[in-house]
Amino acid sequence: MSNEHLLEMANDIGAYFVSDKNHARARDAVHQHFRRFWEPRMRQKLLAHFALTGGAGLDPLVLEAVAELAKDAAS
Repeated sequence: MSNEHLLEMANDIGAYFVSDKNHARARDAVHQHFRRFWEPRMRQKLLAHFALTGGAGLDPLVLEAVAELAKDAAS
């Protein structure tokens, strides 16, 4: 899977949850979606992109969720 497609999928998930008026809840929902439904290879590729580029191409809500995912991976 290309990085572009992965980022598009991640941003689509964020677009679904961004309508939640509670920002923290929306961020947590995106974060949990990645943890529950994305296979490990997809998460690793997303985290590698985040580490390499700082999350270039990710929408702000998704970027926050990926930062949380990176914290999980570092633990």
